[in-house]
Amino acid sequence: MNKTMDMTIATPEGIVFEGKVESAKFPGASGAFTVLPRHAALISALTAGKITYTQEGKPTEVIIRGGFVEIKKDRLSVCVEV
Repeated sequence: MNKTMDMTIATPEGIVFEGKVESAKFPGASGAFTVLPRHAALISALTAGKITYTQEGKPTEVIIRGGFVEIKKDRLSVCVEV
């Protein structure tokens, strides 16, 4: 079973992060939510707050002003303003 997901965080200025993550937490428009491997397909608007992702057991935070995320087949595509 796959234990990681591919995630790309892009801003108008360029790519902020690209790599494999074990989990990611997002500030969704309807409330915060966490994504783990094998998550159902989803598109969500993001509000101002922070994205927290875990890579090799270490959490990292990215402060955002808003954007959206698309989740499909263990691939997270995140477009945000920072």
